[in-house]
Amino acid sequence: MNNNDKKPQQRFLALDTSTASLAVSVMEQDKLLSEVNTNADRNHSVHLHPVMEQALAEAGIGMDQVDGIAVGMGPGSYTGIRIAVTAAKTLAWANQLPVVGVSSLHALAWGGLKSGWSETAAEEGVHWVVPLLDARRGQVYTALFAADSQRQSEAPVRMETDGIRLMQSWVEAIKERISKLPEEERPVCIWFIGEVELHAETARGLESWFVDRLRIHPYSLEGRWMGYLGAARLLAGEADEVHTLVPNYTQLSEAEANLLRKR
Repeated sequence: MNNNDKKPQQRFLALDTSTASLAVSVMEQDKLLSEVNTNADRNHSVHLHPVMEQALAEAGIGMDQVDGIAVGMGPGSYTGIRIAVTAAKTLAWANQLPVVGVSSLHALAWGGLKSGWSETAAEEGVHWVVPLLDARRGQVYTALFAADSQRQSEAPVRMETDGIRLMQSWVEAIKERISKLPEEERPVCIWFIGEVELHAETARGLESWFVDRLRIHPYSLEGRWMGYLGAARLLAGEADEVHTLVPNYTQLSEAEANLLRKR
């Protein structure tokens, strides 16, 4: 195949407003061209469009050169999620572009783990990653992922769905899950990633299992991880229906809601 037969490079815009961090990136295929991350005190509706324009300008392209859009679907701030999803749907419809939704917690888990591994040598083996976003009253938006330290370029693999959970119950559920595994199948390390400050004491309920291999790592979402996850879907030819794309408004299970009411 000569150079004239090669398909043109595809460029993608990725955005997320589900957390305190306004995160935007521009991708070329699966490579990062630019990203802008800013803590806008959750005033994302004011800052989103200027930040998108900045990211596109730094990538050296215009909106007319974008081939697809990825957007963080949450879970997270109810108002925040809607800002990015509405913007993504509007841009996709106006420019006739494919749009894909991406789990904000998946991006948070991947970015936070990579951040943690960059600061300390990663123990060899499978690490469990628990992304956390505070949902108040002892609740967190969270999920569970696994990642192999020998394959650090790969996204963590999902083990539990995104949801809002009582932190105390969630830690107990993780502990029970570990207890049922044979010793050789247990994770070598477990990470709590994201908005961990308010929930660190509860997370330390796992210290008896991991001693010095429990990691509590504060981390703010960065646009590149949303971009990597979104680009993977878009390059695979996937697209969500623009009219029915809605944020992940998650809620407590009935049992947890009943427990919260008794407090």
